[in-house]
Amino acid sequence: MGCGSCSTGGGCTPAGCKSNGSCLTNGCSKLDVYDWLSHMDMPVNYKPFSIIEVKFKGSRKEFYQNPDNVYLENGDLVVVEAATGGYDIGHISITGELVRMQMVKRRVKEEDVLKKIYRRATPTDVDKWKAAKDLEWETMHSARKLALALNLSMKLSDVDYQADKTKATFYYTAEGRVDFRELIKKMAETFRIRIEMRQIGMRQEASRLGGIGSCGRELCCSTWLTDFKTVSTSAARYQNLSLNTLKLAGQCGKLKCCLNYELDTYMDALKHIPDNVNILKTVKGDARLQKTDIFKKLMWFSYLREESWIPLSLSRVKEIQQMNRDGVLPDDLNIVQEQAVAPPKVLDYENVVGQDSLTRLDERNRKKKNRNKNKNKNRPGNTGDDTQTQASQASADRPREARPQQGPRPDQGPRPERGPRPERGPRPEQGAKPEGGARPEQGPRPEGGGNPNRNRNKNRRNNNRPNNNNNNNRGEQPQ
Repeated sequence: MGCGSCSTGGGCTPAGCKSNGSCLTNGCSKLDVYDWLSHMDMPVNYKPFSIIEVKFKGSRKEFYQNPDNVYLENGDLVVVEAATGGYDIGHISITGELVRMQMVKRRVKEEDVLKKIYRRATPTDVDKWKAAKDLEWETMHSARKLALALNLSMKLSDVDYQADKTKATFYYTAEGRVDFRELIKKMAETFRIRIEMRQIGMRQEASRLGGIGSCGRELCCSTWLTDFKTVSTSAARYQNLSLNTLKLAGQCGKLKCCLNYELDTYMDALKHIPDNVNILKTVKGDARLQKTDIFKKLMWFSYLREESWIPLSLSRVKEIQQMNRDGVLPDDLNIVQEQAVAPPKVLDYENVVGQDSLTRLDERNRKKKNRNKNKNKNRPGNTGDDTQTQASQASADRPREARPQQGPRPDQGPRPERGPRPERGPRPEQGAKPEGGARPEQGPRPEGGGNPNRNRNKNRRNNNRPNNNNNNNRGEQPQ
């Protein structure tokens, strides 16, 4: 959602914004102040505060007089008096008694507020204002080309047009002083407008442009942070952070402002940590300080030629430190078992929001296969031993091979064992088959063909049978 009062472009009442730009989403809520006095009932004889705060593009906010006592609400577009003549358009950010508190915070007196609010913005004023905002992008790129042509060591970051198109303010950053008089002449000839150059710092530039920080959220300076405090590397040292410039620097190239957020908490916790305990002397040797856990109040030491770290409580460290001052060397460092050897708490993040495992179907199929395999093993007649010797012995003892994977039928009992088959003569229509059971149209199988175990089982079965003239090895049923 874009906003005309910030640098995201567009108007502050874009398509989809149902609150006329006064909502608390994205660009429309840039540097907003929550009016916690809006729902309070004022006294009967209360006279509204005549000064109103107006918000413009970027982080610029100014106070204006409301001499006609026009009823205004947060987010309304108003036409205000410009500082150098003409008029400008902005959004109402704060009204009522909260403006008085903001003036005290910024140290602004009521008699110093001289500019006035003219009226509510009409549709004609809004159209002219949007037309002026549409020129900013092209103007900024043209001004950058002129600055490069003059070899000026400066960076133009943003342009702000006045609503009546009589003035343009260019914001730039530079390390030192820049002589841009020639640049102003060329820009005035090119754009035919009054030019104002305003130098800002790196933090103010990041505040105007906006962006996403390393935490994944919008920059603090572009959403709610109004005052910038100095940040030093000592803040990172107190918090035991690695002094890596790439990790400690923000979008502006300076140290992150959030390093100061928890600094007071760390300073309070560091009051209980003893100082100057880099080395503890013992009979076993000197133990060096490797790490300090500020909030758990543990200090980790290790000997010179040992890789293991020994955690010590603050009381034990102070005790050994006092013994060293008295010239006494303890035998060894005592490990705090109740704090150091405590098992870590294992958190289960596998199914936090009710999600199923990606391998749930594979596990289900695997369980089904194992269930079927166990069921087949428990059936009668199946011992689970599929060795070749037992299979051949079973086929030799029984006239017909039993199916190992089928149990007794549910409707019928187990099949009775069959006795020897009666002798059967040759069929009248076919005649007796030749000895050996070979078919007349097929020759004998070549040597080495077929399964040798099967042939051996057939021979054993024929030897155990009574005399059978047909030598029927196929196990045909009698007609």
